[in-house]
Order: sequence, then structure tokens, then C-alpha cells
Amino acid sequence: MSIRDWPAAERPREKLLERGAASLSDAELLAIFLRTGVSGRSAVDLARHLLQQFGSLRALLEANLTAFSSELGLGPAKFAQLQAVMEMARRNMGEDLKRESVLQNPAQVRRYLKALLRHEPHEVFGCLFLDSKNRVQTFEVLFHGSINMAHVHARQVVKRALAHNSAALILCHNHPSGVKDASEADIELTRYLKQALALVDVVVLDHLIIGDGDPLSMAEYGLM
Repeated sequence: MSIRDWPAAERPREKLLERGAASLSDAELLAIFLRTGVSGRSAVDLARHLLQQFGSLRALLEANLTAFSSELGLGPAKFAQLQAVMEMARRNMGEDLKRESVLQNPAQVRRYLKALLRHEPHEVFGCLFLDSKNRVQTFEVLFHGSINMAHVHARQVVKRALAHNSAALILCHNHPSGVKDASEADIELTRYLKQALALVDVVVLDHLIIGDGDPLSMAEYGLM
């Protein structure tokens, strides 16, 4: 049966407009993005099939072009559309953070940094630069690869903080494995950068480790 033949209250688009996006299942949200199904499958049926094939909505969203385009009903055009939607969502979160102190909404900071880094297949180290009122100035990825003092250079972090005239910053990096425990190298690096930045009056507020679930805050665990 075509979705157009469903009762209006059960159609994903109408359901979203009446009850809000949060009321929809992963398959229903994906069906709205797909817009149409394929021969023998409605958009919702196709969405359910794709979620089963990829294992989860996140895995589908994080798939590269080759994996994404290998599935029936998907292709480069849909991939580009999806990447644009995700980037708009990230930029919207970033704009929201620029309006208020990050200390007023730490949960939003974590969601934003997770959206930026969780999909990365390799370790990435970045900084969220803040002004004197702890509002976001910008985010920059500074290093790729293993996160330790041999690869993350204090001089470059200090240089970028001074370039932005930042008063504070939040360090962050991802663990592609999903495990977000802080290693001894993470702890040593954090203390090293904190000391180096203190010399130029830049405060390190936190170091967030991005993995599965909520990011780990090293400040909350007393690891800084």
C-alpha cells in the first residue's frame, strides 16, 4: 500500500506537522528524507530496510559515499543532500552557542562537539575558542592522529588562541572506537596544554572526549 493510501494521522509528513519531529521513529524521519520508495517498497519500508542494512540511523548518517551509494534508493545526490542537512544542523548549533556563555549550556556544547567529531574515522584534536564572556568564537581542528604530546604541539594551540584573542578554550578529541575513557596520555597532554596556555592568560575550561553516548568531561572527573 502506498503511503498516500494510509490514514492521514499515520503518514510521516502529516504526523510531523501535527505532533512534531520528535514523535517520529527513525524509519519515519528517514522516509521523509527519502521522499519516495522503490518498486515494491514504500518510503517507510525502504527506510526500515536501510536501517536494518546499516544497523542504525547513526551508522547510515556516518556512512561514506561508497557505502551509502551501494544501497538501492540511495546515491550521490541523496548523499550530498544528507551532508548538507547535517552541516546546516551543525552550523545552527554553533550559532546558538555564540549567543550565550558556554557555561550556561554545557549540554549544548557537548552535543555540538559530538556532532562535529563523532563521525571521524581517525582521532582528531580540536579547540573551541571562547571570548572573555565564554561565548564561542570558532572551532578549529588542529591535529590528526594519535593524541599525545608528540603529535599535539602546545605552540600551535597557543598560536591559534592568540590569533583569535581568546580568553578561554575547550579542548576536545574523539575516540573512533567509541570508548571515551581518558588515557594517561590524555591526562598528561591536558595538563601540559593547560600550563602552556596559562602563560598567555588563556584558561582551559575543559577537555571533552567524544565517543559513544555523552562526551566525557575531564574537568568533571577531576583529571585536569
